[in-house]
Amino acid sequence: MASPSSGPTPFTSALLAGAFAGTTVDLSLYPVDTLKTRLQSSAGFYPSGGFRGVYAGVGSAVVGSAPGAAFFFVTYEAVKLRLRLLREKENGRWSRWEKGTGKGWTEPVEHMVAASTGEVAACAVRVPTEVVKQRAQAAQHPSSMAALRFILAQRADIGIAGVWREMYRGWGITIMREVPFTAIQFPLWEGMKAWRRKNTGRPQVSAIESGAFGSIAGAVAAGLTTPLDVLKTRMMLAKERQAAMSLFVQIWRESGPKAFVAGLGPRVMWISAGGAIFLGTYEWSYNSISGTI
Repeated sequence: MASPSSGPTPFTSALLAGAFAGTTVDLSLYPVDTLKTRLQSSAGFYPSGGFRGVYAGVGSAVVGSAPGAAFFFVTYEAVKLRLRLLREKENGRWSRWEKGTGKGWTEPVEHMVAASTGEVAACAVRVPTEVVKQRAQAAQHPSSMAALRFILAQRADIGIAGVWREMYRGWGITIMREVPFTAIQFPLWEGMKAWRRKNTGRPQVSAIESGAFGSIAGAVAAGLTTPLDVLKTRMMLAKERQAAMSLFVQIWRESGPKAFVAGLGPRVMWISAGGAIFLGTYEWSYNSISGTI
C-alpha cells in the first residue's frame, strides 16, 4: 500500500479515475445512446438514421468524456470531503444551525449537494459536447466535425456571443436534468456502499460491488428523469433556440404525454449498464491509483 506521503493525493486519484471511467463508459455504450437520441428526435427514429451509423458523432464523445467526468469527480470528492469535515466539526457553523435538535445534516445530504455541484462543473464540458454529438447522432450532420464547423460558420451572422450561446444551447435544461439525476443516483450508490461496508467489515467495496450498486441507482434515476432528458434532447436538436417552457407546451400539444417517455427503455438500459461500468471502473481506478487495494 502506498504511504500517504508518497502516494497520489485524493484530487489526483479522482481526476485520473474519473477521466478513465468517463471514457470507458461513453465509448462502450455509445450505440445505445445514439438509438435513444434518435427515438427522442422530433424528426422520428428512422428519418434521424434508424439503426444506421450508430457511432455517428463519436468523435465529440472521445474529446469530451475524460475532462467532463474528471471535472465531476474532482468536484464531487472535494465538496463531499468539505461537507463531511464541516458536519464533524463539533462547534462548526452547521452544528449551531440545528442546535437543540439533536442532529445535524446526514451523509445523503452531503452526497446530494456534492453530486449536484459536480454536475454543474462537468456541464461546462458536457453541454457543448452533447450539442455537437447529438446533431451528428440525429443525422443532421455527417460527423461531429461537420456539426462543429456548421456552428462555428454562423459567426458571421450571429457573432462570437451567438456561437457561444449555440454551443451551450440547452445548458439550463441539462442542469435541470442532471441535478435531480445525481441527487437520486449518488445518495443511493453511496448508501448501498455504506451498507455493504458495514455488513462485510471491509473499509472499501470491490469494483464489482460498486458497479452493481451503480447499476441499480442509475436505473432508478434514469427512469425518473426521462421527461427532462426528452426536453433536453429536443432543445439541442431544434433548428432555432426556444425556451424550455414553450417547448414543453409544444411537445405536449403535438404529441401528448407519451412523448415525454420516448426512449425510456434504451435510456434505463443504457444508464443501468453505464452505471455499472462507470462507477465500477471509477471505484477500481480510484482504489488502484490511491493504493487502497
